[in-house]
Formats: sequence, C-alpha cells, structure tokens
Amino acid sequence: MMSLRRGLPPKPEKKNKNQGVNVHHQHAASASAVETKKGKMAERTGAVEKKSVSLLQVLIDLDDHFLKASESAHEVSKMLEANRMHYHSNFADNRGHIDHSARVMRVITWNRSFKGMPNRDDWKDDFDNDEWETHATVLDKMLAWEKKLYEEVKAGELMKIDYQRKVALLNKQKKRGASPESIEKTKAAVSHLHTRYIVDMQSMDSTVHEIQRLRDEQLYPKLVELVDEMAKMWETMYSQHDSQLKVVTDIRSLDVSTTARETSEHHHGRTVQLYDVAREWHSQLQKLISHQKEYIQALNSWLKLNLIPIESNLKEKVSSPPRVHRPPIQALLVTWHEYMEKLPDELAKSAIQSFSGVINTIMLLQQEELKQKEKCEETRREYVKRSRAFEDWYHRYSQKRAQLGEDVEGENPEAGNQKDLVAERKFVVDSLKTKLDDEIEAHQRLCRQVREKTLGSLKSHLPELFRAMSDFALASSDMYRSLGSIPAAHNSELD
Repeated sequence: MMSLRRGLPPKPEKKNKNQGVNVHHQHAASASAVETKKGKMAERTGAVEKKSVSLLQVLIDLDDHFLKASESAHEVSKMLEANRMHYHSNFADNRGHIDHSARVMRVITWNRSFKGMPNRDDWKDDFDNDEWETHATVLDKMLAWEKKLYEEVKAGELMKIDYQRKVALLNKQKKRGASPESIEKTKAAVSHLHTRYIVDMQSMDSTVHEIQRLRDEQLYPKLVELVDEMAKMWETMYSQHDSQLKVVTDIRSLDVSTTARETSEHHHGRTVQLYDVAREWHSQLQKLISHQKEYIQALNSWLKLNLIPIESNLKEKVSSPPRVHRPPIQALLVTWHEYMEKLPDELAKSAIQSFSGVINTIMLLQQEELKQKEKCEETRREYVKRSRAFEDWYHRYSQKRAQLGEDVEGENPEAGNQKDLVAERKFVVDSLKTKLDDEIEAHQRLCRQVREKTLGSLKSHLPELFRAMSDFALASSDMYRSLGSIPAAHNSELD
C-alpha cells in the first residue's frame, strides 16, 4: 500500500472505453446500497472516525491507515511465501534430463531451513510430517507426482500396444496352424506382458492415490486456510479504507489560505512520487485480481482432469481403489471461481485510475507554476543586472556633468541627446521592472489557482476513491467469508 513517509515500494490492463468517467456517480449510487452492511462491519471491526485540523494531519492519518492496511496482508504473504526466492520445478529450464524427485526434495529441505527446528537430528524422523509443508511445496509435490503418473500412463499405453500386438500374433499363429512351440512362446510373451501391465496398473493406482491424498489432506486444507486469512485481510482492509473515507470528509472544511502559498521543488517531487505510487497501486490491484482468477481457474481445470478415472480396456479387471468424484475441494474451487468472476472490481480500479489522473493534473499545474517561478527569477536577475549597470553608468555620467559644470549643458548642443540617452536607458530598466511585476503577479495568480484546483480536486476525488476502495474491500471480505462457510458446511455433513 501507499506510504510516502516510508518511501516508495519496489515497483496492462484492458479498460472500458468510458472507464473512470462516471465513477463518482456510480459510487454515490452504490454507497446507499452497502450502507447497512458497512455499518455492521464497522461495528465488528471497530472502525473509528478521526478528526483532523489541517491538510497535513489529514494526509498523515491517511498514510497511517495505509500502513495498517498493508500490515493486514502480512499473514497472507507469509502463507504464500511471497517474499522468498523459490526454486520450483515449474520454473525448470531445458538443460537436459532433470531428476525431478531430487528437486522436490531440495525444495522441502530448503523450506525446512527456515522453520527454525531446534534439533537437526530430529529432521529425518519428522521429514514427512505434513505440518511442515507450505502451500508452495504442496503444489510442487503434486506436480512431481503428476509427472510420475504421466510417465506411468505413457509406459502403460506403450505396453498395452505391445500386448495387443502379441495377442494379434497369437491369433494369427493359431489360424495358420503354427507349431506348438511358436504358439507356446507367444502365449508366454502375452502372459508376461499382461502380468507386467497388471503390476504397472497397481503402481499407477498407488500414484493416483497419493495425488488424491495430497489434494484432500494437504492442498485442500491450505486453500481453506488461505480463504480464512484472505477474509481477515479484506476485513481489515475495509476497516482502514472506511476510516480513510471518514478522515477525508474533514478536508471539505479546509481553506486554501491554510495551505502553502507556493509549490516548492520538494513539494513537487512528493507529488510526482504520489503519482508513481498511485499508478503502481492500480497496477498491483489489477495483478492481485487477475492472478487470483488465473490461479483458481488453473486449479479448476486441473481438478476436472484429476477426477477423470484412468481405465484399462483389458479383459481382466484390475483392482483399483474407488475414486472420489466429488471431493471437498471441488465445491470450494467451483464456488471460488464463480465468486471471483462476479467480484465488483471495476469501480475500485477506475477510482484509483481516476485519482492517478487527478494527481497527474496537479503535477502538471505545479510544473507550470515552477516554470513561471523560474521565469520570474530569470527576469529578476536580468532586472538586477540592468539596474546595477544603469546605476553605475548614471553615476559616472553625473560625475562627468559635475566636472564640466552645470552651465555646460545649456551651451552644449549634445546635451539634449545625452538627456534622451538617460531616458532611453532608464526606460529599459523600468520596462524590465514592469515585466518583473507582471510575472510576479502571474506567478502569484498561478499559486492561488494551483492551491484552489489541488484542494478542490482532493475534496472531490478522495472521498470517491476511499468509498470505492471500502466498497470493494467489503465485497471481498464478504466473498471470502462466504467461501469459508463451505468447508464448515461440509464438515457438518460429515458429522
């Protein structure tokens, strides 16, 4: 989240044609629809309205709430190991044959090194304990078993083709009356291939069973935990954004006369920084939503394939453990995908984008003000230079007149020309002074305009921004709370 006092965080989206244009009216219409729900949520989260006395205090309060909102994501980030450098099999390069099992073991071993286990001698006995698995390593283990299953199925299909070829040969030999020795040899080969196929199918069943175990006993609980933490995160997000909405209402009573009289380079630099942060905020929110959708969609697509039984068309029936056609993870993933597709994220993204545009406009106004200020300084320097030059010249000119005597001017025919020269030089200096006064007035006028437009834009767009963000956070919190009830309902059915 944004926090200018703590510095910038580390750094495309398909937009609607009229995105961001009618955001304010849309938010105003949606505000009443969620007022009751937000009131209940406010009671649950303890959101407290903060009063502010100045623009600076308002901004400080907003920054504090952003920091608290950011802290609410720490558990989710920790759960997903977002801040760690991973060595996952799905990032494998193409440098020839790779021992996939060894790579999975390296991931698990590496992960353990961060757990702070007190006794290294206990690692071997506790190595397969599911308690130490993370979301990332569970996915990696499942990928390893899926690849193992793929190799087994491929080998089984090749063996089945070989088996069918031997059966066809045996039938052909019988029809053609081949020697008993040849027939017996072919029968032995057919029997051997069939036995191998049965054994391989049993091994394949074991692999399938392990994938199902990982799915139901490790991945599913990890997803349930993730849903619970996401619900807590978005509930806190709502609390903080709703508090920010209350804070920015105080900005409406602020007077521009209480703000800085002109834009400094430091102030402009912070505005540029805010603009960059707002753009990054929009980008990261877009990524957060799109990546969630992609992940849940990928899990749903995988689950559809995972639930398809692997069957044999050999005449002999192979004993296999029955497959669970509706495992608990299915209801969670299907509902999660449906909810994500309906999540009202466009208003939030549009509000951030609109706010970013407002900051960009303020930034351009400040640039114009700073250019006018520099123009004033250049004219001031030129005026000072010309004024001093004129004063030096006029001092020498006056001394010369004093030496020649005052009556010389009347007798000297060039005295009138000298007088005109003084007037011309003084006119140049006076013109620069007039130009400087005009540019100073223009700069002061720009300062007032920038202050008025800046505060006016903030008064208009900050409530719109935080109303949209609190609405989105509330919708997200409700979504994950609803998802969290699915495992609870499933457990009650089992009981």
